[in-house]
Amino acid sequence: MVVIEKITSPFRPQTSGDPNIAPPKRYRRLWRFTIIMTMMITFIPLGVMTMVNYHHDQKAYDAEMSYMISQILSNTKRTLEFIMEERMSALALIVREKPFSELADDDCLTSTLRSLKQSFGGFVDLGLIDSNGNQLNYSGPYDLKGKNYKNQSWFHQVYLRGIYVSDVFMGYRNFPHFVITIKYDKEDGDYFVLRATIDMDLINRQIYSLDLEETTDAFIINQNGVLQTASKFYGGLLEESGIDVPTHSRNSVVISESKRGNRRQTQGYAYIKDTPFILMASAYLQNPFQHWASRRSELLWFLGITIVILTIVIIYRSTYMVNRLRASDERHAKTLHNIEYTNKMATIGRMAASVAHEINNPLAIINEKAGLMKDMVSFSPDFPKREKSLDLLTAIENSVERCSKVTHRLLGFSRRMDIRKELIDLENLMREVVSFIGKEAEHRNISVNYNIEINVPSIDSDRGQLQQVFLNIVNNAIAAVKDGGRIDISVRSEDHRSVSVSIADDGSGIPKENLKHIFEPFFSTKGEFGTGLGLSITKEIIDKLGGRIEVVSELNKGTCFTITLPLRT
Repeated sequence: MVVIEKITSPFRPQTSGDPNIAPPKRYRRLWRFTIIMTMMITFIPLGVMTMVNYHHDQKAYDAEMSYMISQILSNTKRTLEFIMEERMSALALIVREKPFSELADDDCLTSTLRSLKQSFGGFVDLGLIDSNGNQLNYSGPYDLKGKNYKNQSWFHQVYLRGIYVSDVFMGYRNFPHFVITIKYDKEDGDYFVLRATIDMDLINRQIYSLDLEETTDAFIINQNGVLQTASKFYGGLLEESGIDVPTHSRNSVVISESKRGNRRQTQGYAYIKDTPFILMASAYLQNPFQHWASRRSELLWFLGITIVILTIVIIYRSTYMVNRLRASDERHAKTLHNIEYTNKMATIGRMAASVAHEINNPLAIINEKAGLMKDMVSFSPDFPKREKSLDLLTAIENSVERCSKVTHRLLGFSRRMDIRKELIDLENLMREVVSFIGKEAEHRNISVNYNIEINVPSIDSDRGQLQQVFLNIVNNAIAAVKDGGRIDISVRSEDHRSVSVSIADDGSGIPKENLKHIFEPFFSTKGEFGTGLGLSITKEIIDKLGGRIEVVSELNKGTCFTITLPLRT
């Protein structure tokens, strides 16, 4: 209830009825304006920082996903190329080391296939094919001996290139596989071909071992966009992937961001050397805000709580400030009213003093005439009703005296007050003066040192005017010294009639040409920051108190003011 009362107080109608106090509507506008401007100044930087953080987080997330895709492509590409090169090198070694006659022998070819399976794995069968495309020898689970491949496209490819790796196909074996074919030129100008069937499971194991997340996929397509391995997102084995076949590149390539439907994804590819295979990797990206919010949940909670607290503080402080302003306006209006009343009373006082002054003259005449009449009656023994007349004249004189006293008291109010004297301990006075500027000295690391003579007598003088004198000089010393500077205050007896107070600093000092002018009115060495009246008023006060002031200064070394005061003024 107290908080609600404070918040609604700027909107309550005024009860004083003073026309000088602003109506509540003005305070409502000020209250709203203060809250809106403070919230803008407070929350706009928070919003900007949040947006910058969101933007950086999104860039970092995209870079992280691109890096992950790049790592998948680079590592898997090297592994697959090693597998393919290893098997192609093994077949190339066989055709170079074993003569055609041995490969044409059934037992030798079967032994060779067994060695390949044991050493490398993935081999299904081996076939020896002559230059006419006839399979002269075959070792494997199928009856393919005598089959002719002369009209097959792969046969022409291996003839031209010397080595050929096929796409994945099912064939009559009815399982996914591909073939590696090696051509060997004989010394008589003829050639033969060694053809090996490789189980696609060898490649699949490398893909499946990647332990990918649910939103990440890795698969292989051929140069027609047909899937050579199954994909999470693009279809099954030997289906059209719908992917535009990327341009050839020797290195892994990451496409920073693309869209598939309504979802963002990072995609990349890598061509497998000497094969028709293209390794693809893609990862669906989370909603940028959802990803940022999930990673910054604690920060968002903190931000939300901070906004709520700041809003409460802003509303409370704005209400407090407007309430204080309204109270200040009310005090100001009352002060103006009091000033008007005081001016009125002062005018009345001046009028009363003027009237009292004017009345004094007629009173003096009345008193003089009454005295004259009293003398005349006194010296006339036969004056009629003499005693009664003397009593009446005495009453007139008494009344005149009474009126005169009243007018004199009234005129006493217009007289100027003299110096108010009291017994002053200069040590306590100096410490009290320094305490006024102690915070600034402490903040600027300025040391104030006291050198007080033992048993310095107290002086009889005006405390308020001395405070003004010493405060002015100490303020000048504070302004003159640099941070970490020093001010020394000394109090000592000069003789049995006076004491002196010295205030010395190690500041910038006063140039010699300015020393003779420092006590002149409106002369200042502080430029636009000084009025030039401080030392002038100081000297005037000291002269009035019966003392004297002296100054010694050296440029860039410091200044010392010495004030000598009488024990009794």
